[in-house]
Amino acid sequence: MNAKREDADRLARYRGRRDFSRTSEPSGGAAADGHRPRFVVQLHDASRMHFDFRLEADGVLKSWAVPKGPSTDPQDKRLAMPTEDHPLDYRDFEGVIAEGEYGAGTVIIWDEGTYEEAEPVDGGLERGHLSFRLNGRKLRGDWALTRFRRASRDGRGEAWLLVKRANSRGGAANSRQGTPDPARARSARTGRTLRQVAHDENGKHSRGS
Repeated sequence: MNAKREDADRLARYRGRRDFSRTSEPSGGAAADGHRPRFVVQLHDASRMHFDFRLEADGVLKSWAVPKGPSTDPQDKRLAMPTEDHPLDYRDFEGVIAEGEYGAGTVIIWDEGTYEEAEPVDGGLERGHLSFRLNGRKLRGDWALTRFRRASRDGRGEAWLLVKRANSRGGAANSRQGTPDPARARSARTGRTLRQVAHDENGKHSRGS
């Protein structure tokens, strides 16, 4: 199977849910930059506010929806629900997904950086456990994703836990910081809040009409 066919297969679900004539989300095409793999955490004000945690692996972004967001308190076990693979260039997406489109709402890049894997991500996905060290602007140190429920026959219901490791290296675990507040959260890249991004995008469309 050639690279283009593999890319199409991995992103078929992602592309099938989106009309790229109506959404500014990327359709894919970016390649890995050859350096350390990257991660991104996006805050998504959709029908339900949540964080999207994404790890670059195998030419795509492996993705989980984390309703309460990652916590720096090792006592907090954050539910993480797998979603479809996203293209690598989604790590740069910050904006508004149009009303009527899948996932309609505002997105900001809450955190981003590189990560170091303790084992290959694909192998960890098979076994149900991933260990990695994040080198982000807000999230640093050792983390783990652990599957506690497998998908049913129809492919639904799979669930993981995202946890900061208590013996974290490269970034101290912080029981006081805990969970980020979506109402006060700012983009790691532009410093904007969800409200400011929505305002900027609405103004852009108004000027273009």
